[in-house]
Amino acid sequence: MIEKVNPNHPDKVADRIAGAIVDLGYKLHENPKIAVEVLIGHNRCFIIAETNVYINYNEVKAIVNRIAGDVTTTYLKVSQDEHLANNQKETIKCGDNGIFKGVPLTEEQSKLSKIARKIYDKYKSDGKYILDNDKLIICQSCARTEELLKEYPKAIINPLGDWTGGINVDTGATNRKLGSDMADSITGGGLHGKDLSKADVSINIYAFLKAQRTGKEVNLCCAIGDTEVDGKPYFEIVNIAKEYINKIGGFEKLAEWGLF
Repeated sequence: MIEKVNPNHPDKVADRIAGAIVDLGYKLHENPKIAVEVLIGHNRCFIIAETNVYINYNEVKAIVNRIAGDVTTTYLKVSQDEHLANNQKETIKCGDNGIFKGVPLTEEQSKLSKIARKIYDKYKSDGKYILDNDKLIICQSCARTEELLKEYPKAIINPLGDWTGGINVDTGATNRKLGSDMADSITGGGLHGKDLSKADVSINIYAFLKAQRTGKEVNLCCAIGDTEVDGKPYFEIVNIAKEYINKIGGFEKLAEWGLF
């Protein structure tokens, strides 16, 4: 059983905005320290960024407008906590405590990921999809049910009827759809809106990739300040995650669909 939401689900809009701000942080600084939280809905967007990089309001507003349209945006930038900043002063160390799990994707999870992307290719609007064995549930806004039934005749489609979705119907918040982004690899850490020093980003990506490569579940933990995880220097894990992020096109791209 697995659920996927598409990039225009309100929670994913929040993730994408946070990811785009982190992308901007990396354009402005080689090694930024940044953590972004976004709450969006009903013509309002609230953003808090804890960061050592100066990003002005107009740059943030431009990102919000590009992704979510012309909504009223409130942006608060605060400096990173002094103790957290000092943790990274000499070298890259784990930026947080955490437990992490990488799990090989199932055939069902991969199948739903393909279905979700195929539907989104046609309907660039809010959508949510569930697959449970042979039971497929499709909730796709701004789409006619009879059209979707032609493609998926056995699916449960828009149970309440045709609908419009998005940020004017629902609110979205950063890291609220991790099940959609990480499948069975989900633990406590949020994947979006953070720089690569944060274990929630780098170790989650590392564990997921290792699980897909080995076909085995990966379980890891770290304490803030650790310089080694899974027998590797932490900077190597950061570099593996950075290579993955660069390959897919950045943090905003990661936020669109997550890890699969």
